[in-house]
Amino acid sequence: MNSPGPKDPAFFYPKEYYIFDNFSSFQVKWKGTLWPTVEHAFQAAKFETTDSKIYNEIKNVKSADEARRIAVRNKDKRTANWNEIKVEIMKNIVRHKINQHPYVLKKLIQSGKRKIIEDSWRDSQWGWGEDKKGKNLMGKIWMELRKEYLKK
Repeated sequence: MNSPGPKDPAFFYPKEYYIFDNFSSFQVKWKGTLWPTVEHAFQAAKFETTDSKIYNEIKNVKSADEARRIAVRNKDKRTANWNEIKVEIMKNIVRHKINQHPYVLKKLIQSGKRKIIEDSWRDSQWGWGEDKKGKNLMGKIWMELRKEYLKK
C-alpha cells in the first residue's frame, strides 16, 4: 500500500487524521467548561439555553457516543434555531480545540492543501455519506480553519 501524497485527501479515519474527529480524546475548554471531547461540547450546546438538566447530563457522561445518544433522544428540547447556528458553533468549538492543542494545529498545517474529508458512510451532512457525495461539513470547517491559521 502506498503512502498518501500531498494531493491525496486527508481522511479522518485512518489514524493519521483521526484527531480531526469530534470523538477523538482531546479535551476542549469552551465557554468556561472543560469538555472531554468536541462532541460533548457540541451536543450540550444544543440544550444550553433550553434545558440545563440535559446540558449537565451530557457534560458528565464518559463517552462521546453517549453524549450524542442523549442529544438524539432529546432533540425535541434543543434550541429552536439549532439548524441555523450549528455550523458556526461547531467551527467555534473546533477552533478552541486547535488553539488549546499544539499537536492538533501541527497536524492541521501538515495536511497542506489536501482536501479534508470526514469519511463517514453514516453521515452525509457532516461527512461524505455512503455515496461519497455528502456535504462534508466537518471537512469544510477544518479546511476553513486551516486557511485562517496559515494566514497568521
